[in-house]
Amino acid sequence: MKTYKQVFSELKGQNRTALIPFFVIGDPDFDTSVRIVKTAIDAGADILELGIPFSDPIADGPTIQKADIRAMKSGMNLGKALEFIRKVKDYKDIPIGLLMYYNLVYQYGIEKFFNDFHKAGVNSVLVADLSIDDADEIVGPAASAGLDTVFMVTPVTKPERMKLIASKTTGFIYTVSLLGVTGSRENLSGTIEGLVGKLKELTNVPVCVGFGISKPEHAATVAQAGADGVIIGSKIVGLIEDNLNDREKMLAKISTFLGEVKSAI
Repeated sequence: MKTYKQVFSELKGQNRTALIPFFVIGDPDFDTSVRIVKTAIDAGADILELGIPFSDPIADGPTIQKADIRAMKSGMNLGKALEFIRKVKDYKDIPIGLLMYYNLVYQYGIEKFFNDFHKAGVNSVLVADLSIDDADEIVGPAASAGLDTVFMVTPVTKPERMKLIASKTTGFIYTVSLLGVTGSRENLSGTIEGLVGKLKELTNVPVCVGFGISKPEHAATVAQAGADGVIIGSKIVGLIEDNLNDREKMLAKISTFLGEVKSAI
């Protein structure tokens, strides 16, 4: 299974930033979701960030909330998510990170969850509503299962707390570009350069930036700030929502957008 270290090392040698699109598994339905992710891979995605739909996604704005609802209505659950991930890995050995909420992990059984999803092909799990103060609930089980850990840093995270987060992170640091929930923004936060710079001084763990990135020029700014990866979610999920009645147009729009971002970074 291809690791984050392998991907980031390869890209560093090519002086490139990783393109990391985010999708909700099963949005708008299982088969279309598989086609969407395959399209993203073909368009140049280096790593995938996938969300398992949840009824109360507190870190997410309206776009991803609606995607969660569509996916749950289509019947997506943890068992089908495992099947989905296996299909993606059969298509290409690309690193996959899950972004999700703790209740799903806890209800499934922490150790069983990490073991089952690692066997299916997942590289890491980011639990959006789990504080770094409670990280030991998952760090041990994740490591035992062979998974990397990913934690978040925000624009208001203090340097000493950044060090703590970096010390518990083995995959990459998910750097939140702005305060608030996920969602496309017209303008990128002015805190990015300083935030990435601070993290780079504190750790050698790769730094990837997400939240609010919705244009190729946003992605270029993040790359120029020194980020190792650019995570784009709501903008792409919005393209799904806007083209629910025309699947081919949906796939074409996603492919074109990701191609433009790839060129920009």
